[in-house]
Amino acid sequence: RTTAGVDSHTTAHPDPLINNPSLITPRKLTNPVRESKNHQDLHRELLLSHNRGTAPEQKPELQRVMEQRELGRLREQKEAQRPKSDLEQELMKRQQKLEQYEKEQVKMKEEKTVPEFVKVKENLRKIPLPDAFRKDS
Repeated sequence: RTTAGVDSHTTAHPDPLINNPSLITPRKLTNPVRESKNHQDLHRELLLSHNRGTAPEQKPELQRVMEQRELGRLREQKEAQRPKSDLEQELMKRQQKLEQYEKEQVKMKEEKTVPEFVKVKENLRKIPLPDAFRKDS
């Protein structure tokens, strides 16, 4: 890059030791791990698998399962918040009516199996007695 007609590479550095051509300039040290053949092969394999879209699992199985559960819970919340269609409302009404009918059927069946004297006794318990007939304890 040049500024005001002067090349920045040719401008003199304020430190005279850096501009001295007789001195050897230091080079950046190489990383022995990156230079190893195993590291290069592994890096090449990771790049290829990433480009193909078959990258190795980056998250542990437990974390993936927990995220799936969280996503499912969020979907259920969104589903519950959205307004129900007319069809869904009608189906819910029918289901509630059916459940109520089944409860009534069970109750009727139980009443048929209970003897008459038990029903009368329960009814008598519900009727308040006048003060003259109550036992003083």
